[in-house]
Amino acid sequence: METKTFTSASAAKFIKRLENEKSRLASLELKNSTYVLAQGEESEPPAYDYRATVERVDELDDTIRRIRHALHVFNAHTVIPDEDITVDEALIQLAQMNGKLRRLEHLREVEPKKRLESGVFGVKGMIEYEYANFDTKEAFADYEELYRRISDLQLRLDLVNQTETFTVELEEDAL
Repeated sequence: METKTFTSASAAKFIKRLENEKSRLASLELKNSTYVLAQGEESEPPAYDYRATVERVDELDDTIRRIRHALHVFNAHTVIPDEDITVDEALIQLAQMNGKLRRLEHLREVEPKKRLESGVFGVKGMIEYEYANFDTKEAFADYEELYRRISDLQLRLDLVNQTETFTVELEEDAL
């Protein structure tokens, strides 16, 4: 076993590289695990080693699992400076705040009073207006404030993901 040090960002890139290797092996397996010959034709089958492929994919899965687990532990225990929450909590909070931001995005576009094109109830010649049932300026201000808060938290999270490290014990041939 060898100890490998990662940042959250470098771990994600390493996992991506391992996943790409698995995809490459699966593609080669699909292409080379069978072959066709015409009756009476002789040819060397394509290069394919079932056992070696299975074992390599298992090794890649083991390495990916170890790194993902270490990353989850890192996220659950690493506190973001000036936030007093863990990376994991920040990820959950960001998802919640982005959902709220989408709702506020709709509400900030509502006009306080808007003339309708034609009567809602089908009465011709009657002018109808649609009114906002809330303070549209408040919704706009809340949207702007939340947008800034999301940006600030994301920048703090990015800094942690780029600078804080964790270690993982990996098989030497996994690197």
